[in-house]
Amino acid sequence: MRRAQITRKTAETEITVEMGLDGSGRYDNRTGVGFFDHMLDQLARHSLIDLTIRATGDLHIDDHHTVEDTGIALGQALTQALGDKTGIRRYGACLLPMDDALVRTALDLSGRSFLIWNVDLPTPKIGQFDTELVREFFQAFSTHGGITLHVDALHGFNSHHIAEAAFKSVARALREAVETDPRRADAVPSTKGAL
Repeated sequence: MRRAQITRKTAETEITVEMGLDGSGRYDNRTGVGFFDHMLDQLARHSLIDLTIRATGDLHIDDHHTVEDTGIALGQALTQALGDKTGIRRYGACLLPMDDALVRTALDLSGRSFLIWNVDLPTPKIGQFDTELVREFFQAFSTHGGITLHVDALHGFNSHHIAEAAFKSVARALREAVETDPRRADAVPSTKGAL
């Protein structure tokens, strides 16, 4: 089973991520940031990646370091769990509706990180959560996971729906990309022979 465990400790946060790529979407995520935990649960459930996250951070300042550093650790765990990427499908895409929101994701587990983020969240907060942190999470995740990640919100006026649709859309695309390709389970999906 393709698994990883990452612990990342700084003066600002301490984060542990346990990940199983060939799971059923089980999750147990506790970061101290309620809305963010809800989004991480969606990421696990809809990618079918088992995910356990424990994070403690300087929440007395704000949620920024905890959210960003969780993205870093999650990206590092993905890289570790994928290994040399033999047999993966590599690419994934999803067009996901959630009420008023419609979000499109396309991604490539190329090892070359790049984020295109065309997502407008109309309110500065969702409850107590700063909406600008959604992009910060995906920037950290794509950078440390070596993911070329394009996320576009095509419609939407409710910030909660747009953010949740983004997490679910990325999750469904990730599910597709990490799956084993039954036609090429013994090969790295690149003409270069390595990713």
